[in-house]
Amino acid sequence: MVSAPLRESSGVWFGLGDAELSVTSVMALVEEREAAARGRAEELRAEAERVLAELAEAEALLERRVIATAELAETLAGRDAMLKEPAAPVSEATTATVADTARAPVAGSIVSRWHAGATVQALAVDYRRIVELVETGPDNGEGISAKELAGRLGLEAVPAKIEGVRSKAKRLAERGWLTASPTGRFTPREPTTPAHLAGGMPSGQGGGS
Repeated sequence: MVSAPLRESSGVWFGLGDAELSVTSVMALVEEREAAARGRAEELRAEAERVLAELAEAEALLERRVIATAELAETLAGRDAMLKEPAAPVSEATTATVADTARAPVAGSIVSRWHAGATVQALAVDYRRIVELVETGPDNGEGISAKELAGRLGLEAVPAKIEGVRSKAKRLAERGWLTASPTGRFTPREPTTPAHLAGGMPSGQGGGS
């Protein structure tokens, strides 16, 4: 005699004689759904990783464009300031003052190469501040990083601002105003000692009896 159906599960009627078969079918259905959910999660995870990678590349490109825009703006500002300088002759009494004003560097000016007797007054204000901060930085021989310079300049600690400061500090190092270490930190320029002092007294001219 066939037993009457006991209950309905997932659209299948089960009787007393096929209990073991019904459990196996339900487990197979649950496992299939779990596998489908796991596959979907893996697809979404891979998609998220791809999007994050593209986002990182886009942010890096944006930082480079921001730095390039800032440098171009500085250059154009310096050119405009020089074009606006009055060309009319001035009286002899004010010739020196006007000459000094005309030579005064402005933002975006080309960084002149350091030479004996040169002072930071030959630099634009933004470059001058960097040199002064490096020279008055921590006296531990390790120098100061671009991030620390940005903070001391009152700039926001974001990649674009930090890279802008690093670019200016590197330019100063290339022109001999600062020294850049392999670790990316900046120290004051190494003093240049005259040859006749660095080598001591010439041979045969030392004191003594």
